[in-house]
Amino acid sequence: MAKFRTSHSTRKHSIWSGALRIVIILVFLVAVLVFAGPCLRGILESDAILTDGATERFYLPSSTDDPVYHKKHYSLAYNEDTEQARWVAYELTRSQLNAKKVGRSDYFKEDLFIRSGSSTFSDYKNSGYTKGHLVPAADRGFSIDAMEETFLMSNMSPQTYACNGGIWRELEEQTRDWARKFEALYIVSGPVFETSRYETIGRNSVGVPDAFFKVLLDATDPELKGIGFIIPNQISYESLDNYAMTIDKVEEKTGLDFFHELFTDKLEAEIEQSLTLEHWPFSEKRFQRRIREWNIR
Repeated sequence: MAKFRTSHSTRKHSIWSGALRIVIILVFLVAVLVFAGPCLRGILESDAILTDGATERFYLPSSTDDPVYHKKHYSLAYNEDTEQARWVAYELTRSQLNAKKVGRSDYFKEDLFIRSGSSTFSDYKNSGYTKGHLVPAADRGFSIDAMEETFLMSNMSPQTYACNGGIWRELEEQTRDWARKFEALYIVSGPVFETSRYETIGRNSVGVPDAFFKVLLDATDPELKGIGFIIPNQISYESLDNYAMTIDKVEEKTGLDFFHELFTDKLEAEIEQSLTLEHWPFSEKRFQRRIREWNIR
């Protein structure tokens, strides 16, 4: 009997221990899904492969301390201090621009793949700043998912309306003209902070940039060429070509190294140190429209 009671007791304990282990495992899994879900999704997303012919990431800027996320239709490095992308990078092609356009999304949403959490829609509410796209929605109008990706809050940066609806708009439209003309462009864009002290908005303290940069590379033969811009985050009455500069000068201003994996050091230096404005025709008509219409809204 003693042996039986011992066995019986052990059996009850074994059943109870097994049930307890199951409960503990279930609780653990729930906790992982609740608290680590965005992190895990971010890890998966960071390993995603770019599509639309951009499976190689050789055109991305040099790596920084900011984590890099590869969306389906562009890549970005997210800076936690300023709660916005340090840079966004993508290829813009003539075929994408000539494709049938989908409707504009206009649905801004938090980027759940950002492991530290992205800025939110409410950060911009009543701030006096617009949600400025770094990857323009019009550059990704060839499919619904591409369009919707541009409305992630990780792709937004605080812009004055005068900049967003004025000279920045002009630069975006001019860039699309060049992409059609040259067949394809590699584009990198992002905010510029002049100092470590800057205005912030919202509960997440989203930094307000002093300016924005954009660098463009035409890497198609026979004429390899590049151009860079730094646009102040304010109204401008100057022509767009006055802000044009070599890619090297943008690198000096931002601390980034662009297109370092695309070419040999010698060829990279030749492209990034030179700028021939005649190779990049600007629209005088669009400039005049900005002065007459866009700047006074």
